[in-house]
Amino acid sequence: MAQPTSVAHGWPDDPVPLAPGSAPLPEYGSGSLADLLPTLVAGQGVPGHEARIAELTPADRVCVFLVDGLGWEQIKAHPDEAPYLTSLLGSSRGGTGRPLTAGFPATTATSLASVGTGRAPGTHGLGGYTVRNPETGELMNQLKWRPWTPPKAWQPYPTVFQQAHAAGIHTAQVSSPIFEQTPLTQIALSGGTFHGRLSGEERMDLAAEQLAGGDRSLVYTYYSELDGAGHRFGLDSDAWRGQLMLVDRLVQRLAEQLPARSALYVTADHGMVDVPFDEEHRIDVDEDWELRAGVALLGGEGRARHVYAVPGAEADVLTCWREVLGEQFWVAGRDEAIALGWFGDTVDERVYGRIGDVVAAAHDDVALVASVGEPLETRMTGMHGSMTPAEQFVPLLEVRS
Repeated sequence: MAQPTSVAHGWPDDPVPLAPGSAPLPEYGSGSLADLLPTLVAGQGVPGHEARIAELTPADRVCVFLVDGLGWEQIKAHPDEAPYLTSLLGSSRGGTGRPLTAGFPATTATSLASVGTGRAPGTHGLGGYTVRNPETGELMNQLKWRPWTPPKAWQPYPTVFQQAHAAGIHTAQVSSPIFEQTPLTQIALSGGTFHGRLSGEERMDLAAEQLAGGDRSLVYTYYSELDGAGHRFGLDSDAWRGQLMLVDRLVQRLAEQLPARSALYVTADHGMVDVPFDEEHRIDVDEDWELRAGVALLGGEGRARHVYAVPGAEADVLTCWREVLGEQFWVAGRDEAIALGWFGDTVDERVYGRIGDVVAAAHDDVALVASVGEPLETRMTGMHGSMTPAEQFVPLLEVRS
């Protein structure tokens, strides 16, 4: 009898690790969040920008309403809770009915920096929830900005809002007052004037008012509570569904107040997946000696990890993580992930050391939690960060007046 034929990773009945090159890349340069504002302001005549998202038509007055956690697939799955958003699905991405991609990792700090700077993560440098600061060796939380790091040194590029304001565009941000002085706002969303309003209804009304404030206007407004409900309670919860219903009403409220010659674009920073609370779906790195061996720092978040190895242990850590996780995660070394374009076409020199020696992105509905080091994050139901459609695809719903 003929013997079984061996394959690269073992016998035919052995599981085969996912190839890092099989991860679905964000559409950097033509259909990612980083391409949105440059396209919009190019249509308003702001120098130095060109239309990257070919499907969009210019408008004199543009409002971007970013709803944290409002993934494309989540809208499609909840037509009863979001009838108005559902009615706009065909308008997405210039009437093609297609989504944008968030960028990798699909997480708030990274995506907001991509939106505000018009640059991919490898250039703006906010490449995850937490990354190592090469100068200090510490993990830097880029959402909470801890430990304190000089913002302009961390992200030195001007924002698109600043460039629009300098070109004579009436530019404004309308958001919660708590975000006005944050470093993330400073390096990603500053330019023009900031207007703080507590309620979503107040933000919609003021965004419409600011949109009418100039012959050419660029207004950004933001709502975070949907994401918070998803993290805490999950996508199947009444709390999350209630927030989606509220978002649906807010979008319609803003759309009905658009002044003449306006375009409203509703988008998001990422989608989300619920991760079951069991050992099969939640792999606790703090309890797994194999995954901890040779690891100096664990960055990122549950579905998009940056792994920083003890010097000299990089190859061993990569081998181990691929062997243990390779069926459920795309696992790549730093240079491999960069070469594959996970962080965009280029990675700045100052950003290179922020990327993990090993980068792991979830393929299945699993998460790499750290019960000791990250107790709050470990208790989250809804998570995001990876390159799956549920996390990557975000809407670009359009309403014009």
